[in-house]
Amino acid sequence: MTSAAIYARVSSARQKKDQTIASQTAALRAHAARLHVELPEEWVFEDEGHSGATLVRPALERLRDLVAEVGVDVVLCYAPDRLARKFAYQALLIEEFARAGTRVEFIRGPRGDSPEDQLLVQFQGMFAEYEKAQLMERYRRGKTYRARAGSVNVLAGAPFGYRYRRKTPEHGATYQIIEDEAATVAELFGRYTDDGASIADLARWLTTSGTPTRTGKTRWDRSVVWGMLRNPAYAGTAVFGKTQIIHQAAGLNRRARLQGRTTPRASKTVDRPRKEWIEIPVPAIISHETFERAAKRLEDNKRFAARNSKVPSLLQGLAACASCGYGYYRTSTRTTNKKLYYYRCLGSDDYRYAGGRVCSNKPVRADLLDAVVWDHITGLLTDPHLIRAEIDKRLERARTSDPATRQRARLELALAKATTAIGRMIEAFQEQLLTIDELRGRLPDLRARQRNLRGQLDALDAQLADRDAYLKLADDLEGFLAQLRGNADHAEVSERQRVLRLLVKDVLIGPEKITIRHRIPVRKRAGDSDRHHDTDDIEGDMRPSYLLRWGREFTRHVQHLPGPVGHLRRTDSAA
Repeated sequence: MTSAAIYARVSSARQKKDQTIASQTAALRAHAARLHVELPEEWVFEDEGHSGATLVRPALERLRDLVAEVGVDVVLCYAPDRLARKFAYQALLIEEFARAGTRVEFIRGPRGDSPEDQLLVQFQGMFAEYEKAQLMERYRRGKTYRARAGSVNVLAGAPFGYRYRRKTPEHGATYQIIEDEAATVAELFGRYTDDGASIADLARWLTTSGTPTRTGKTRWDRSVVWGMLRNPAYAGTAVFGKTQIIHQAAGLNRRARLQGRTTPRASKTVDRPRKEWIEIPVPAIISHETFERAAKRLEDNKRFAARNSKVPSLLQGLAACASCGYGYYRTSTRTTNKKLYYYRCLGSDDYRYAGGRVCSNKPVRADLLDAVVWDHITGLLTDPHLIRAEIDKRLERARTSDPATRQRARLELALAKATTAIGRMIEAFQEQLLTIDELRGRLPDLRARQRNLRGQLDALDAQLADRDAYLKLADDLEGFLAQLRGNADHAEVSERQRVLRLLVKDVLIGPEKITIRHRIPVRKRAGDSDRHHDTDDIEGDMRPSYLLRWGREFTRHVQHLPGPVGHLRRTDSAA
């Protein structure tokens, strides 16, 4: 008796939900019954939710193994595009089955082996491939049009803190805030931007607090936290089209290249340019300012990454070449009795470039340059006018606005809901509406949520207490400056790095001078507008509104540094 196998496929979750694969299998079973062939139940292969544009499909792999090992007389398929969407893949599979003595028969397609029938199969394969490309382009353009119209439907899901409400005949899809998760998100951004917690600290905090992830896991990965900190939806603007697929082989690290590994597809997903993103308004959990601060710290973290530095350097990630624009890295050399560290320009290394070095700047002694920059910053910080202006601004902002009020109200509301839910569960058990097993299954999650919310409220109270203490200490300017001067000389390199990165944008090293570009503006003195600026400065911020300006008139002294660079002039600001 003739043996047969059945292969059916649908490519989307909606087709799987609508049971179109079941209708294919039913039609194929009926066709096998009409042919009076033997169809074992284990020879029915179904690929649910797999694209026909690839041959990597679980059921298809098992069917190909069956044909090669056991041998099947005929493979029944509903249509050529169900076997594969690309004509080349169809021809490959049909030829592979034919070599094993198996023929392929389609319900909706040619059933003979004549040249005309084979030509018709080829035409159907080409039409299926064209239809797939046409559907993909229509789908892409339709989603782009709806995204530009502000429709949330194109997002199809929601991040942690939101619930995705599907569209109905009355209204479209929306994002709905989940109060307890939103409180966790607000606390996450607060710890990252205000308390200086690292991403690893945040992941450990979420794991130990018992907060489940969006997928229900109890362990938080650092990459998940990193993705949340980068998601603009929390600031009220979801984004469609952040990434795109390009036809280029994905990059491999050194170990993968040495092992001879390759990528299965010559395509990879990359970020789109920021200007091509399509913004969709959604309910905000945090303020736009908080999200920008988190984004700035993420950028600084990437720039100031410690990587494998065994001995930290003060200007790590800050020093750059004034001539070629490349960054400076730290290197070392050893004398007869000690080890000396230097900052060296990347452009001055011959081995990095095909045509040799691109910069003639010489290395700079690291210890001497660190001392020059740190002395300048400490002198800037001890300026009473600058410190008083900054403290007055922060005191006014802290006294007139309280960003923690909204967060505390949200936490209290979520805690009240969790407490009410626990009370209702106990009442339902007392009235015998729930069994003891149901109560034991639901109550621990509610208890854990209640403990988590109470812990967040305690942390918020501690944060408010610290802020009040800061306000009281900041009122004593003289004591603050005295403490600053006392700690500046004995601070560790890590502490100096933290201060420097808060105040300095970068340090440009030239052949004869260094230029320190600051992050904070300095109060302008009277009569500064008539002063002439040094045209040799490559400051980039030489505009009237920039109050940290450089020039020959502001030079306090010329400092000579021994080493490969003979003369480095430090120019100081007007403040």
